[in-house]
Amino acid sequence: MQRIYDAQNELSAATHLTSKLLKDYEKQRFPLGGDDEVMSSTLQQFAKVIDELSSCHAVLSTQLADAMMFPITQFQERDLREIVILKEVFQISSDDHDAAINRYSRLSKRKENEKVKNEVMEDVYTSRKKQHETTMHYFASLNMLQYKKKIALLEPLLGYMQAQISFFKLGSENLTQQWEEFLTNIGTSVQNVRREMDSDAEATEQTIQDLKAASDPLYMPDPDPNQIPVNRNLTRKAGYLNTRYKTGLVSSAWERQYFFTQGGNLMSQSRGAVAGGLVLDIDNCSVMAVDCDDRRFCFQITAFDGKKAVILQAESRKDCEEWIATINNISKRIYLSENPEEIAARVNQSALEAVTPSPSFQQRHESFRPSTQGRSKTGRSGSQCSAGSESPALSSLSLDSLVAPDTPIQFDIISPVSEEHTSQAKSGAQGRTNPFGESGGSKSEESEDSILHQLFIVRFLGSMEVKATESADVIYETMRQILAARAIHNIFRMTESHLLVTCESLKLIDPQTQVTRLRFPLSSVVLCASHQENKRLFGFVLKTAGGREDGRPVTVCYVFESNNDGEKICDSVGLAKQIALHSEMDRKATQKQRELDKAKEKQQEELHKQKQIEKDLEEQSRLIAASSRPGQPAADGQILVLSNSQSEDSDAGEEGQKKGESEA
Repeated sequence: MQRIYDAQNELSAATHLTSKLLKDYEKQRFPLGGDDEVMSSTLQQFAKVIDELSSCHAVLSTQLADAMMFPITQFQERDLREIVILKEVFQISSDDHDAAINRYSRLSKRKENEKVKNEVMEDVYTSRKKQHETTMHYFASLNMLQYKKKIALLEPLLGYMQAQISFFKLGSENLTQQWEEFLTNIGTSVQNVRREMDSDAEATEQTIQDLKAASDPLYMPDPDPNQIPVNRNLTRKAGYLNTRYKTGLVSSAWERQYFFTQGGNLMSQSRGAVAGGLVLDIDNCSVMAVDCDDRRFCFQITAFDGKKAVILQAESRKDCEEWIATINNISKRIYLSENPEEIAARVNQSALEAVTPSPSFQQRHESFRPSTQGRSKTGRSGSQCSAGSESPALSSLSLDSLVAPDTPIQFDIISPVSEEHTSQAKSGAQGRTNPFGESGGSKSEESEDSILHQLFIVRFLGSMEVKATESADVIYETMRQILAARAIHNIFRMTESHLLVTCESLKLIDPQTQVTRLRFPLSSVVLCASHQENKRLFGFVLKTAGGREDGRPVTVCYVFESNNDGEKICDSVGLAKQIALHSEMDRKATQKQRELDKAKEKQQEELHKQKQIEKDLEEQSRLIAASSRPGQPAADGQILVLSNSQSEDSDAGEEGQKKGESEA
């Protein structure tokens, strides 16, 4: 519409463009405005009538400035500017409130100064009240903007049409009575919208006043327990807490974050973060109030195994007691229906899992939830979820070409081959079964003098069977599916292991028992890559021969999360494969040289035997010739005496000679 006002000589083209934009209005999606069919249909009718006026080329700039440009200018300079100013005021009040809360949180409980305490509490009260009032006015202005937006669109269009009607002498011929009635109805609708906006503004103002009066006790950071009692029956809780984290060996700091409970997990979300992250698994945990760093209202949550604990600070005593009661309620609710035998079985199963991994995620999940059927079903669906049934997007062409269809995702460290060889691993109580059907004592460990030994701390995310192994896209697709499945089924637990990279194999070692959980021969690792954005994620593709009943090879992609850069681990695996390749080439060259030396030695032995045979034949011929003259003295006058064997040879020679003469 600005172009209609500016480009007077191109009115036809600008009018046509306006009609097109009005037709595309229904495709726009506003954050707070819903789908308004009446508004869309009204604009469609406007687009039709404006399109009929595209042949007009003259414009009265004064009339257009008064009837069309003035409402738009008012909307831009007054209404939108008001929203921008309120947003800045809202941000300033939020920062003031955060600063006041931080000063209040740092109040000492040992050296209490009543004057300072009152000043800080008054500051919190004032800043919180100011923030609440600013927030309400800001949100009210946002709601009013939705009405003003309609008016800012309808009034310029109405003024534009009225200017056209008053300007053209042929308006009575071009515009029928039907269009005049339509424009009249639009004017009435604009007035109705304005009246509706005024009445909504009055109701909103009254609501703000009521909320201010009702929320006045809530502005105090530590309210009176008699006015607002503690609710100890909560099973869900959310709010801001201060969490302590270490900054050095003995130093620590506090950070304010938003905490909330979700299922059996305690989650936190920093300001500006897209989503929350897992802080602690509060299933069967312990929680108690503690004294920490001269701060008030602190409590500590300790995991059921005692390996992890977090210290949090609440805003008030009421808030602290409600958090403690909520976490206790969640922890007790999960195991409420267990009897002593079930609890003992679950503890024994947990102890066994510390040494031997469970065969599937389903059994592991059921061991932790023996009596909660609903959550067990969720765990089973999460452990055996099919890659083709998670969402319609997973059935695309690229997925079918990379991942095997109907493949379950395994979230526990197990081997697809070891399950098929359970009948062969009869010594399961004495030794562990590795992924390739070998018993723990059937194969010795790699030599300690290997060229490469690198150890990394990794956490297993999941594995699934894949089809393609030509590019790293198969690893990226497997990562996407495994992370999506974990998010959908709320699976947050990960098994931590030590990944040992050597020139012979990759090993996953239990960090507590130092027992090898899995062993992958380096020759079976065909592909390794890290995530393109999150460098802590990496995976590798493993190809095993004869993994199926029909003898066809199985290709499985394993995905891990590491404390280090995933590219370093992939580089380490690549270096190990290069070293193994060079070692194999050296071994083959040495073996070939040995075979050549052995063949040469054998040839020398054959040649030596041939010479010995020729020498023996020559000696035998000389002896036979000498035996033909048995009584003839030698040149020195001595008589030659033959041995028994030589006599027999000479006799045989004489008989042969006589036989030859008779035949002649």
